[in-house]
Amino acid sequence: MLLNTREIMEILPHRNPFLLVDCVESMEPRKKIVAYKNVTMNEPYFQGHFPGHPVMPGVLIVEALAQAGSIAALSVPENKGKIGYFGGINNCRFKKVVEPGDVLRLEVEMTKVRGPVGMGVGTAYVGDQIACKCEITFIIGD
Repeated sequence: MLLNTREIMEILPHRNPFLLVDCVESMEPRKKIVAYKNVTMNEPYFQGHFPGHPVMPGVLIVEALAQAGSIAALSVPENKGKIGYFGGINNCRFKKVVEPGDVLRLEVEMTKVRGPVGMGVGTAYVGDQIACKCEITFIIGD
């Protein structure tokens, strides 16, 4: 493991219950990252999404990918203390339901970075199955 939760919180401003990355396995800053989210029944959104059939909301899967990408983007000295903001989401597709007990593998590869603006492709997996794939645009700000 490259980064644990405590080390992630030194990079990202997110905190519980909205910190959606538990650990980072590998990373090339500003290029790519592989991180994980352990999906547990204790997640607050499972109370209402959906009672009796808990499913992780798709928007939170995309947010987890964005947080993973932000870790890679903010892990360079010139971005220390800054925040990664969403600039856009394109071509987002959901292919598998994510449920309590799943481990979400978050892979983000930066495809273009120019100044404070960048783009990346994010893919969330459960095992070897794609749960979600999308293009994410981000902006690094103070």
